[in-house]
Amino acid sequence: MSQSISHDTSAHPDDPHYVGRMGWLRASVLGANDGIVSVGALITGVAAADPGPQTILIAGSAGLVAGALSMAMGEYVSVSSQSDTERADIARERAALNEMPEQELHELAAIYESRGMTPGTALQAAREVSEHDALGAHVRDELGLSEASSANPLLAAFASAATFSVAAAVPLLAAVFAPGGAIIMSVLIAVLFALAFLGAIGAWAGGAPPARAVIRVVLGGAFALALTAGIGRIFGVVV
Repeated sequence: MSQSISHDTSAHPDDPHYVGRMGWLRASVLGANDGIVSVGALITGVAAADPGPQTILIAGSAGLVAGALSMAMGEYVSVSSQSDTERADIARERAALNEMPEQELHELAAIYESRGMTPGTALQAAREVSEHDALGAHVRDELGLSEASSANPLLAAFASAATFSVAAAVPLLAAVFAPGGAIIMSVLIAVLFALAFLGAIGAWAGGAPPARAVIRVVLGGAFALALTAGIGRIFGVVV
């Protein structure tokens, strides 16, 4: 999309907007949260059925590898679909500009007028930006697309897989080094601390208040672990 959208000059290049981080931040937070919760919940459920340490290690390792690959493929496929949709819309705008430039000009002017410009000023602004980069103006102002929000499948896939793997290692290591009989408690404590840290880091990176993010991810993770522990306990009972 970079060939279709003009770059805006920032008034503060040393302090970029947080929106520029959306492409990798969303995938990173999603991957890390899923790694902590899914592998932590898997280990908790297996441990609640009272298996040996070797079984827990195998289950946790398998969950880490499978989860990382699944997250990478899922992000790549979904973001590729988003990218395909963006390119299709840009192609439609390019064709419309070639076939009916005057109509597209007035469409752009109407957008500016809806944002508070007078009709004359809106039309003049539409003419000026169209002379500079008509396609870029329509992509930005009509479609709402920009470089900051453009889809990057490879970046999303790598960020998601990498953060999933690192985060999933937290509950796995907690289970491996847990004292005998305390696997579930060790994993629970490690997961809750990791989720709190993730929530705070994600909020900081996105410029959001940390308290709400921390509470949101911690409560969600605690519920997931409690549910899987209950299921493991039910199916681990020998009658």
